[in-house]
Amino acid sequence: MQDTKLPIYAKRALVVAGIITIMPALTSAQTPPDTGDNTMADHPYVGMWVTGDGRIRHELLINNRYDEARGERESAYQGRYQVTDNYIEYWDDTGFTADGEFIDDVLYHGGMVLYRQE
Repeated sequence: MQDTKLPIYAKRALVVAGIITIMPALTSAQTPPDTGDNTMADHPYVGMWVTGDGRIRHELLINNRYDEARGERESAYQGRYQVTDNYIEYWDDTGFTADGEFIDDVLYHGGMVLYRQE
């Protein structure tokens, strides 16, 4: 059996408004530590992001954690996140990963469009 290793950077594609963007993605060996600190306290993307219908509420917390509510189900998904420029990666506590991109103060994540809630 051949031992295959992932390259340091795998590539992911994000399609927004018909434009394909290829960007590097962290491998699982590079996932950020869950430090529980307040490293994001002054970051402009911290806060609540909500879909247009209000059904999905995605809160980016100052300690690099997120909490996502869906409908009446509070804390439907929770985990860690890391922002690099306008790109965000998520590591859910249940084991799945996701990503997204901030464009003109709108978050495009998992096929959803979320707007900042003041």
